[in-house]
Amino acid sequence: MNYGFLLESIWHPPLAFEEVAAPALPPELELQALWFSGAFGRDFRLKDGRNLRITQFGEWNHGAGPDFAHAAIEIDGCHFTGDIEIDCSSSDWEAHGHSTNPAFTNTILHVAFRPVMREMFVRTANHRLVPELLISTSQLGEALRLPLRETAISVPGRCLQPLKRMPRLSVERLLREAALRRASQKASRFIRMSEAHGLDAALFQATAETLGYGGNSLPMKLLAQRAPIATLRGNPEQAEAMLLGTAGFLDADLYNRAPVDTRDYLADLWETWWKIRPEHEAPESRSPAWKTHGQRPANHPHRRVGGLSALVRQWPEFRGLAFAAPFSVKPLTDFLHGLRHDFWSHHHTLTSERSGQAISVFGKSLALELAANHLIPLALHEKRFTFQDYHKQRHSAVNQKLKRCGIRLFGSQEAAKPFLKRLCHHQALLQLYHDFCLEDFSGCEKCPFPEQLSQWR
Repeated sequence: MNYGFLLESIWHPPLAFEEVAAPALPPELELQALWFSGAFGRDFRLKDGRNLRITQFGEWNHGAGPDFAHAAIEIDGCHFTGDIEIDCSSSDWEAHGHSTNPAFTNTILHVAFRPVMREMFVRTANHRLVPELLISTSQLGEALRLPLRETAISVPGRCLQPLKRMPRLSVERLLREAALRRASQKASRFIRMSEAHGLDAALFQATAETLGYGGNSLPMKLLAQRAPIATLRGNPEQAEAMLLGTAGFLDADLYNRAPVDTRDYLADLWETWWKIRPEHEAPESRSPAWKTHGQRPANHPHRRVGGLSALVRQWPEFRGLAFAAPFSVKPLTDFLHGLRHDFWSHHHTLTSERSGQAISVFGKSLALELAANHLIPLALHEKRFTFQDYHKQRHSAVNQKLKRCGIRLFGSQEAAKPFLKRLCHHQALLQLYHDFCLEDFSGCEKCPFPEQLSQWR
């Protein structure tokens, strides 16, 4: 038995223990970011049955009008260029007044996630019919990879006993296959991003998303999409101001609250930002809220964006390490941990006092998260890295989610300890938790995973 067969035998056909309502849609801004990242792919079938291919996703619109400008598509082989609008529901085109708004006249595609019962026609102010694409619930679920439940309580599960009886080698093989499945899914996601925007853009978005772990992954991902690496590399003298300004961190109120030594730094940034602001500042309605409260100083979004700007300065070296053949984790983590910045190596935020001690711009633990969630999966897929290499990677940081996984599968943190020391085991436990614990609504009582485990060898 392999891991894929194990999943298939348990959940296909799905075993329903209670009625599950259709999942709520994420916020529209998150749907737009997913679309732009290529998470749904590039080839579709329109509502009217015609074949659609996205040849260019365009760029975020910073002003009024559709969400994405300068896009290019093919419909049954015919080429079109213009704008793309993303809405939660098909009815939003009319409800939001797009049909009478001249700013939407150049729209070539309307993307929606919820159908309406009555037939609707998407038309512009000059009565031109706009092709419509409906993203299905299954397509959205595959892109989001959201399980049926958000969490499972931190108590030992019924799989504890069969796992306890299994030989250590069998447990290791289960974890290996779970880790490889997770890596395969993550590699596919990265590849879709690179197909949509290129390798550098995919790496930049993945790195920004990693820097946002702890509540700011979406804002960081949006920032990397709106201030793309190609633009930053093409305008190196503007890059730092562009990132901090696009993030919404260059304003008069913040300047007034900043310490004296920080005001000089902000003044230099503002000198650049005001010149490029009209092309890069997003309206408030299209700006996500940054999580600033309840954050450790090292995780504050000011600092994370500062770390991203430090990385842009040394992009060629970073890119070389990220895509190296063969791939090696240590040179990458050493490089990221060694990044320095005149301001951010001594400040936690734009309003904090200068620290007497140097502060890491990109911590080792975060660098390992980048490797585990993005770079190792891609390297495994491209055969630039082996599972034997993966198995050697240690990671001592254990978060609350991993602790919960360990307790449910092995009964206690102490019993799980042998499987909480390696990076690949961390990923494997998270995959098992996702695939089984979070897909079961019976409180573990009717979950078939424990019985199937008895057949695992």
